[in-house]
Amino acid sequence: MTRIISGFAGSLTLAVPSTGTRPTSERVREAIFSALEARDAISGCAVLDLYAGSGALGLEAASRGATRVTLVESGAQAVRACRANGALLSRKAPFPLSVEVSGAPVQSFLESSRDTWDLVFIDPPYELSSVELARALALLLPRLSPDAVVMLERASRDAPPEWPPGLVLDKLKKYGDTAVYWLGLA
Repeated sequence: MTRIISGFAGSLTLAVPSTGTRPTSERVREAIFSALEARDAISGCAVLDLYAGSGALGLEAASRGATRVTLVESGAQAVRACRANGALLSRKAPFPLSVEVSGAPVQSFLESSRDTWDLVFIDPPYELSSVELARALALLLPRLSPDAVVMLERASRDAPPEWPPGLVLDKLKKYGDTAVYWLGLA
């Protein structure tokens, strides 16, 4: 069961695709969002959730005060789950909340988008190649606001990714099999 942890939609159960996704554990999400709230990095921000799965990361940010969330997921079941979850959260929001869902592949989405984001979650399938990940990061770079925070989740056993010029590692936190890389602009 995947649910929103805190905020106006706390305890809300989210629809999760039956196959093709690997939801971020509640323990890892709680650690991420505690750290983001300590940085005051959520309220009023624009959020991009790449490889969104159920949309749990982006929608958790919305529940805690983000005002614009874009969920990008190319799997059909996951797109349906993201749309249902986004609509449910939007109806419950006590403030104007925009939740958009794109069914495009991540690279196609980033190539065509002209929006900018303050907070980005990247939780790709662990089997995504380092070349594909590097390409997505390079495409994301010009779409980041000056103080953007980018969070990348990978398997802790994998070698650290290579960052494109302009993106730097702020910190790395490991939670069992999961590694979370905190990135920012150079």
